[in-house]
Amino acid sequence: MRGFRKCMALAATIAAAVGMTAGAWAKTELTVYTAYENDDLAAYKEAFEAKHPDIVINWVRDSTGVVAAKLLAEKDNPRADAVWGLAVTNIDVLRSRGVLQPYRPAGFEKIPEKFRDPADPPYWFGNSAWICAIIYNEIEGKKRNIPPPKTWSDLTNPVYKGQIVMPHPASSGTGYMFVSAWIQTYGEEAAWKLMDGLHENVSRYTHSGSAPAVIAARGEQVIGLAFELRGSRLKQDGAPIELILPDEALGWDMNAFAIVNGTKKLEAAKKLADWAASEEAMKLYGATRSVVAMPGLAKEIPYVPKDIGDRIMKQDFSWSAENRERILAEWEKRYGSKAEPKKN
Repeated sequence: MRGFRKCMALAATIAAAVGMTAGAWAKTELTVYTAYENDDLAAYKEAFEAKHPDIVINWVRDSTGVVAAKLLAEKDNPRADAVWGLAVTNIDVLRSRGVLQPYRPAGFEKIPEKFRDPADPPYWFGNSAWICAIIYNEIEGKKRNIPPPKTWSDLTNPVYKGQIVMPHPASSGTGYMFVSAWIQTYGEEAAWKLMDGLHENVSRYTHSGSAPAVIAARGEQVIGLAFELRGSRLKQDGAPIELILPDEALGWDMNAFAIVNGTKKLEAAKKLADWAASEEAMKLYGATRSVVAMPGLAKEIPYVPKDIGDRIMKQDFSWSAENRERILAEWEKRYGSKAEPKKN
């Protein structure tokens, strides 16, 4: 009996030791909501986890509007720990609704003012930008005798009737980026007139910001309004498309990072914020982005003009966020009839 007790005590000691070891090596799992392109997620996850092997990123990816809506719906019972790669116009709305936790990451002062929240302490910081582009299918354009447009107003020409696909601005940050840029540049009356004419030529509004580029690349429609990065990648893959970036009203939006208010993993989320704001991360963004928050770290993106950072318009992101609901309500009333069905 005495030997049996010794064996049981030894077994208990070993089990406790194993439990302590497992606990010591347990990894913190961060749920991170994002609207980044799927192509980018693996590289960001791998680089961060190599730096912080005790933390694991679990991505939840969807279009910008869906991500923002989920965060608002979950405000009182947050499921995400951070949001990384969401349009700053949406991020600013989330900040105003109390969804975000303020935090000043290490190296914040190295980020230019136009890429960071002016609040002290800040609720968000930007890391990269994406830019309005017209994706034109050269083969289908020639077949159908439809010339490439040069300006936004060209898109109202009846020659493009039924040949344009655009992202829905309520679902897609890319779609709202176009609408906001037009209104800021031309004023409300002229911008709505432009969109009235454009609407006559749009076949449908998609709930994805990259879908119009893909649709144009396949030749299903001649023109897709999307963002420059997706067009560049499709062209590199051999799609017969031209990227057109008009000189006037060249809108853009910013990918931003923020910590979700109420996260139970705040310290790990802060480590992610510190890394996402670091020069190492900025270089990684710059590998696939034409404009990065820290100057000089973006690489040249194929088929995107080298001077693109100088050509983008001056944006008032605060105005865009403050007027978002009003603009979207008016847009839906005018053009919602051509929205493609949402997937369940």
